[in-house]
Amino acid sequence: MAAEKVAPPLEDQWRDILSVHARTMCEIDRELHPHGLGASDFEVLDILASGTTTVDPDSDSHTGVGSGTGTSSSAGRVEQCRVQNIADRVHLSQSALSRLIGRLEKEGLVERSVCQEDRRGVWVALTGKGRDLHTEVRPLQRAVLARMLAKG
Repeated sequence: MAAEKVAPPLEDQWRDILSVHARTMCEIDRELHPHGLGASDFEVLDILASGTTTVDPDSDSHTGVGSGTGTSSSAGRVEQCRVQNIADRVHLSQSALSRLIGRLEKEGLVERSVCQEDRRGVWVALTGKGRDLHTEVRPLQRAVLARMLAKG
């Protein structure tokens, strides 16, 4: 009779996930620090640059996407996103994300604007400087992910 392989308890699996996450975030921070970015800064730039929150400028503005204004990419899409949509993708509180976006704006990497249709909403868009920096450091971040996640 073959011995049954027993899975580690769920809490051990959870702690392993947290450990990999913490080590990976620290390594990304270390790699991006010379470029003036941390892991969370990069995540916001990456979300804006990736197109996963890039919206059709003709879409319904009440859904939190689309306004017909913003920075157009070479593909003709609007590279902007409401702060709330970014918050849904990063693991930061709304206030921490607002402070982070404020720092990125001060550095000239993003720009904020008020949604004209819903003055409570705030749009964030990459600037040319932000897009250039993202393009420069993206390979560094992806290399860290490949290295750290290959270890498991």
